[in-house]
Amino acid sequence: MTKIFIDGSAGTTGLRIRERLAQRDDITLLTLPDELRKDNNAKRQIINDSDITFLCLPDDAARESVSLVENDHTVIIDTSTAHRTSDDFVYGMPELKDQREKIKTAKRIANPGCHASGFIALVEPLTALGLIKKDAYLSCFSITGYSGGGKKMIREYEAQGRDRLLFAPRMYALSQSHKHLPEMQMYTDLENAPVFCPVVADFYSGMQVTVPLFSKDLNGTLKDIKEAYQSYYQGGLIRFEDTDEGGFLSSLKMEGRDDMTVSVYGSDKRMTLVSRFDNLGKGASGAAIQNMNIVLGCDEAKGLCV
Repeated sequence: MTKIFIDGSAGTTGLRIRERLAQRDDITLLTLPDELRKDNNAKRQIINDSDITFLCLPDDAARESVSLVENDHTVIIDTSTAHRTSDDFVYGMPELKDQREKIKTAKRIANPGCHASGFIALVEPLTALGLIKKDAYLSCFSITGYSGGGKKMIREYEAQGRDRLLFAPRMYALSQSHKHLPEMQMYTDLENAPVFCPVVADFYSGMQVTVPLFSKDLNGTLKDIKEAYQSYYQGGLIRFEDTDEGGFLSSLKMEGRDDMTVSVYGSDKRMTLVSRFDNLGKGASGAAIQNMNIVLGCDEAKGLCV
């Protein structure tokens, strides 16, 4: 039996990972009593006893937990922002070129950010093929359910008599310094970080990331992009989809699922790249379990909703 520890199992990502793993018969979940959750000696022992530890923690706490590893066999899958652009961690997005093979043997894996996953899935295949120039100035609009803000935001949105402003979508990270920007730029090989407009709305989970393009930004056509996505995404949990909902695209389409769709709409003059997924699924816990499955050598989708 593979021994798994979830450090931070009370948060939204940790809870979703636990729910997915609870149905499996090939792993043993290691747990710490509540009174020992912040005891570093107890945590050190359980992390080193585990085969795989998921870190579902704030950045500083994640760095501290990594420092407790004292062996060469425990695999760390970190869902925080702390190590996503670190040379010591493999970026956990197996659908990107060569990443799956790196993940298979990695001891340190950084789970992608939710907004970042959607942006990278749309842009990286196109920069890799030269359809988008690496010096392009792009923008990104991303709408997410409120569960992405963690327990505090969930309480705010689900409270009786809540602030009336919460009934409408709200843009945030107004200073253009969102924590996902470094990975969004690094893993698309762009020379310039995009203008990024994240928005939280009044639904629990689901995400829709859009990247608008003019023909001047593109070395190709709408058809070229469709063909690029179809050929690039073979296997894994990302797939090309060429449909809509009667002329609409709902951010709830992939709610509760652990996979992602990528699409492109418009004309050869103006078009929009769109990815849709669940911010707690392929945007967090689903991606983490997918990485675990790859490390264990089993079906990537095992235990997931796809």
